[in-house]
Amino acid sequence: MKNLFSALRLLFIMTVLTGIVYPLAITGAGQTLFPRQANGSIIAVNGKIKGSELVGQKFVSPCYFWGRPSVIDYNPMPSGGTNLGPTSAILRHIVQQRRTQHTCTGMLSPNENIPADMLFASSSGVDPHISPESARLQINRIANVRGFRAEQRQKTVDLVEHFIEPPQWKIFGEPRVNVLLLNVALDQLN
Repeated sequence: MKNLFSALRLLFIMTVLTGIVYPLAITGAGQTLFPRQANGSIIAVNGKIKGSELVGQKFVSPCYFWGRPSVIDYNPMPSGGTNLGPTSAILRHIVQQRRTQHTCTGMLSPNENIPADMLFASSSGVDPHISPESARLQINRIANVRGFRAEQRQKTVDLVEHFIEPPQWKIFGEPRVNVLLLNVALDQLN
């Protein structure tokens, strides 16, 4: 019986420590030291929430930069990829459809090199970034759809270059562009 009470007492103490004290301490530290990140890195314009810079958004209008394809329709709850391998006929068909879409909407030549991140979905399905090459590839489409004059087109080019993020700590990853931040800034060009 003595062992049972000792075990229950330890269970109660550990439940309070790990279930109440620790989460409250971590939440308090996060809210104090990193409030923006702890609250989801939310992007708001004029008081209206546009999304989180950490989660890819669905942009289908040709007047916006498009993110990486998502097999889960940018829903972060069932985050994941297709698990289709390089020998999959289905994957080849999907990639060809995406290539055709970019070729037609971007007024590209059929043999134009389209970056892989515009053809293949990310493994999470909610990747918020694209490569600088993918962003540059979309400038002509956006400028034509929005009816940009030469100086507005150049501002769009400058905007893409401004939003290129270097590899983390200059060694991890590749240069990238956050699509949501770029599209918010693009709307402010008009």
